[in-house]
Amino acid sequence: MIQAVTFDVTHTLIHSPCLGEIYAEVLGRHGIALAPAEAARLVRVVWQELACLADPGSDRFTAHPEGARGWWRRFVGRLGEYLDGPPVSPFAAAELFHRFGQPDAWEVYPDVLPALAALRDRGLRLGVVSNWDERLPGLLAGLGLAPSFDAVVFSSEVGVEKPDRRIFQSALDRLEVVAGEAVHVGDGRLEDVEGALAAGMYAVHVSRRGGPGLAGLGPLPALLEETHRSDHIGPLARP
Repeated sequence: MIQAVTFDVTHTLIHSPCLGEIYAEVLGRHGIALAPAEAARLVRVVWQELACLADPGSDRFTAHPEGARGWWRRFVGRLGEYLDGPPVSPFAAAELFHRFGQPDAWEVYPDVLPALAALRDRGLRLGVVSNWDERLPGLLAGLGLAPSFDAVVFSSEVGVEKPDRRIFQSALDRLEVVAGEAVHVGDGRLEDVEGALAAGMYAVHVSRRGGPGLAGLGPLPALLEETHRSDHIGPLARP
C-alpha cells in the first residue's frame, strides 16, 4: 500500500512564468540590455551547463565557499559571459537572488492544490524532495503550499542532491515510511524518476512541456489507485 507521496518543486508544483522578464528587467537596470526571450533561453542553457558540472554527491549551493548566494552569483556571472557587454554586477545577482525568493516571481500550477487535497483526503503523507537552497521553505509558505506537506526536504539542508538516494531517504525517514510505500513525482528523468527508483520508491514522471508522462497532477490520485497494476516508466515506474 502506498502511504506517502513526495514531489519535486520547479516545473512540477510551481513555475516562473515571468522568468525572462525578471532577468531582463533587473539586468537592464544594471546596464545590460537583454530581451526576455533570450534571457529565458540563457537561463536554461547556463542551468544545464552548471548542472552537468555539479557533483550529486554534494549540494552545489552549500559546496560553494559563499553558499547559495555565491553559487547564484556565479550563475548570473556565467549568463553574462554569453553576452557582449560588461560583467554582470554583483548587485544585479543579489537582486535576482532576492526576487526569486519571493512568491510573486512564481506561480502554482492550477492542478496542484486540488491534487494535493485529494491525496491528503485519502490519508497519504505528503512531502517535497527538491534540489533547492534555503529559500525554499519560505517560498512554499508564501505560495500557500507549506500546509499541504508533512516534510520539506531540500538539497542545501541535507547536503546532497537528487538523484543521490540519501536525499530521498531523508524524506522517507521524516515521513516515517519505507521506500516501497512511497511514490516520488517529478519532471526530471534522471533526478526524479531514476533517483527515486534507485532509492526503492515508485516514481511518476510529469512532463508539463510535452513528452511521455503526466501532463499535470490532475490524474495523479486516480493513477495511484492502479499502483499494483502498472509496470512501466510512464506514467508510473516500479522500483
